[in-house]
Amino acid sequence: MSSQPCHRSGSRLRISLVILLLLWSLAPMLWQLYSSLRTPESLLAGLAGLGGGWTLINYNAVLQANPPFWRYLLNSSVVGALSTLLTLALAIPCAYSLSRRGGLLKVVVGGGLLAAAVFPYVLLFLALLQVARQLGLANNLLALCLPYAGLSLPLAVLLLQAAFADMPVELEENAILEGFTLWQRLRWILLPLMAPSVVSTGLLVFLFSWNEFPIALTWLSRSELQTLAPAMARIAGSSVFTVPFGPFAAATVLGSLPLLALLMIFQRQIVAGLTQGAIKG
Repeated sequence: MSSQPCHRSGSRLRISLVILLLLWSLAPMLWQLYSSLRTPESLLAGLAGLGGGWTLINYNAVLQANPPFWRYLLNSSVVGALSTLLTLALAIPCAYSLSRRGGLLKVVVGGGLLAAAVFPYVLLFLALLQVARQLGLANNLLALCLPYAGLSLPLAVLLLQAAFADMPVELEENAILEGFTLWQRLRWILLPLMAPSVVSTGLLVFLFSWNEFPIALTWLSRSELQTLAPAMARIAGSSVFTVPFGPFAAATVLGSLPLLALLMIFQRQIVAGLTQGAIKG
């Protein structure tokens, strides 16, 4: 009988910890949403201004800006989608080849990819800027896909290589006996089975491209070509004497909506991709 109160108290403690963790994780988003719906006076008043000051003027200011805010969302979406497709197109064959090799070559290549994945790309910023100037890639929206794909490729190869390694070799052996070519084995057998890992990797690449700031800031000087991150920085620094907290918060909320939609659509694939290969047997 004494075990039931202990079990209930343990369950309550776990639920309380989960709620606290959830609030801790959602606190920045909730604060941005709150700030986007408040007037500057009510924000400065703090708790004393909770009784009033609710407004949509911040969203109107963002949506009526010139260039329009949807242009930044479209630019980021195009760059993110093309960067993701280019990265996956290069990473999938590289990861497959690496997963089917062994010995010293695999160790050396894997170590090099790991070093490249954790290397702070900001240190390459000046070199990339010089390359962009020499090749005339400035103010070219599609040119951003090249550095984004190159910077995302090492991590994408490592993640997909682990997913390929979890695929049973017997599946390919049977397919070879049936006369399947390498492309057919990838297209009809391996990639459908590891689709969650491909989706998870693609979303990571997309998030990096969506949030990347220094390269987009320096490669694109024309306002109508800017992506979301440098455009929001321009909103935050639009005034010398005051910081437009409300419009910046509204832009943050609007800029997060496409990402939230993607995460909701591919929620199952993301969870399956994170757990794929964790249980064998």
